[in-house]
Amino acid sequence: MSPASPLPAVPAPAPAVSVVGIGADGWAGLPETARAVLLDAELLIGGERQLGLLPPECGGRRVSWPSPLRPAVRGLLADHARSRTAVLASGDPMFYGIGRALTEELGPGALRVLPHPSSVSYACARLGWPVEDTATVTLVGRPTARLAGALHHGRRLLVLSADATTPAAVAALLRDHGFGPSRMRVLEQLGGTDEDCLDGTADAWAHQPGDPLNIIAVDCRSTPDALRLGAVPGLPDAAYEHDGQLTKRHVRAATLGVLAPAPGELLWDVGGGSGSIAAEWMRTHPSCRAVSVERDPERARRIARNADRLGVPGLRVVTGRAPDVLAGLPVPDAVFIGGGLTAPGLLDTCWEALPPGGRLVANTVTLESEALLTDWYKRLGGDLVRLAVAHAVPVGGFTGWRQAMPVTQWSVQKTSHAPGDDR
Repeated sequence: MSPASPLPAVPAPAPAVSVVGIGADGWAGLPETARAVLLDAELLIGGERQLGLLPPECGGRRVSWPSPLRPAVRGLLADHARSRTAVLASGDPMFYGIGRALTEELGPGALRVLPHPSSVSYACARLGWPVEDTATVTLVGRPTARLAGALHHGRRLLVLSADATTPAAVAALLRDHGFGPSRMRVLEQLGGTDEDCLDGTADAWAHQPGDPLNIIAVDCRSTPDALRLGAVPGLPDAAYEHDGQLTKRHVRAATLGVLAPAPGELLWDVGGGSGSIAAEWMRTHPSCRAVSVERDPERARRIARNADRLGVPGLRVVTGRAPDVLAGLPVPDAVFIGGGLTAPGLLDTCWEALPPGGRLVANTVTLESEALLTDWYKRLGGDLVRLAVAHAVPVGGFTGWRQAMPVTQWSVQKTSHAPGDDR
């Protein structure tokens, strides 16, 4: 072979595991390609319901997933590494399905994925809803409270149910958040011979638990007096349970603006108070994460309640005094300090924890903390601003302005070597 001749192509190794999506219509709904994989498999892994949909001709050994599932994935597949393995999944394995766990454990090159239409596709087809205009919230293995963050008047939602009790729990949450007039339709066994639909409103939901394989369609309608929670930071102060330790609405909106959350990012909210900054950080995108650090145990419990109420139950609350409790927390993309600025070492610890590109924002109303922020501003740059808000209030028979306590805010982004940072 001459030096200029191309090297022969090396065939890629065959995927070790096939992942086959299957619907409520079972074997009859599978294409020939998927059937051939299942007939050839030496090992068939799936839920008991999914395995029960296969005919006797699929002669591979059948193994049900243990519970909890995720910790068992790697070991179970490793034990049968020499077998031709097929994993069964409901609908599309890569849409809130086992496909994600398998990809993270084995890598995409080790999988051959054969998807089936998802329950969302079936539901939108039955309802006449465009898929791209329909929001999806999964409650499978997740708290019902996360649905609250998706509630907006006029919005259409599809809720992936955990089991037969989920529709009643969803109806209760809708009523509790002022969305009792919302129409609910529970679509059961989509694509199967026993397909059914239960219809009603959240206010009047009285259906008994039905089939555990269901998806809930919600036409969101709020009552006229429901508290309006928008999709951008700056929720009404009345949205929070608090004892006065609350970053007020207009300052909160300005603070989130400079924190600039992006999908997937992690915030440290130090001196959490009521948790408003962390909660609204997480509401900007479902993949945003936050840790709220609060030294007072009662306030820490209040933060958790606020997070549930606002649809971000994944907010992690750490009870303890900063900076001591910051050790061991995952690396943040941004840090907000809303209290305790003068605690020895707090600013240093937060700054050192940030990677290049990370943002730090600190708010204060005291002269002592303002002097500290001024010193850091001189060394590191950034923006130092004073936020002042006044509200119109009655003054006798007239109206005047009542000035809120001004807030000094320092914000800075960390570079590989920030100007003046020679520590």
